[in-house]
Amino acid sequence: MKPAPFDYRRPGTLAEAVATLAGESNAKVLAGGQSLVPLLSMRLAAPSLLVDINGISGLDRIEVSHDGAPGVRIGALARHAAVLASSDVRRVQPLVPMALAHVAHATIRNRGTTVGSLVHADAAAEMPMILTLLGGHLEVEGPAGRRTIHADDLYVGPLESSVEHDEIAVAAFFPALAPGAGVGFEEIARRHGDYALVGAAALVDGESVKVGYLSVSDVPTVVDLSGVADADLGATALEKLEPMGDIHATAEYRAQLVRVLTERVVRSARVSRQARQPKDVR
Repeated sequence: MKPAPFDYRRPGTLAEAVATLAGESNAKVLAGGQSLVPLLSMRLAAPSLLVDINGISGLDRIEVSHDGAPGVRIGALARHAAVLASSDVRRVQPLVPMALAHVAHATIRNRGTTVGSLVHADAAAEMPMILTLLGGHLEVEGPAGRRTIHADDLYVGPLESSVEHDEIAVAAFFPALAPGAGVGFEEIARRHGDYALVGAAALVDGESVKVGYLSVSDVPTVVDLSGVADADLGATALEKLEPMGDIHATAEYRAQLVRVLTERVVRSARVSRQARQPKDVR
């Protein structure tokens, strides 16, 4: 199929882009296009206007901060491949590249944007869950100015975020991995690059154990497993989850994957934490 007819604008500044978007209630923002273009082609989305932000300079920056709130700030036009290749990102928050390595295929990662994936709000995608698990946030610009949306307030339903129709996501912030903390990530897919049947990521920091899940619920979901015995991790997680069944996997199969992956990623996170401990040089 071909997309329904639409108008196209390519503004040169963020202010112009916001004004253009605000002037049309049925407009969509185009960045990498790896999620939006297939929807257009299948006519699952039919905007009257596309606002292409690729002409706006400065939105492709990847910045690492060490003071104040340490972490990684990823601009709206930073491609998955650039974030994945960044040694600074890998050093400051290794969970981000661990998950990005599972995002689709190299061709998609070369064009797709990390911020675009966050805004698309697909609970089967890796990055929305990672942002939620790490407690990150999204920066958006609209007619009223710039505001910050914490990950806990970002996802409100299936493929639905709290970004307003006249707002443009300009950057995402992923907090740095704390000293002494560890992370783990794993997913099961029919083929590498396919959407995961189930994916899980763990963040272990001291006595705190948190695990995030993708392709389990209709929004990115994080479960606090602090204080739970290793043998009970999977079963306890399932008490707080309701795995969904579809044409790709039954709810029962997803539940079994939750049991297995929960234990695996927590174990990996603990190994990661030990590897990051200062070596005794006595």
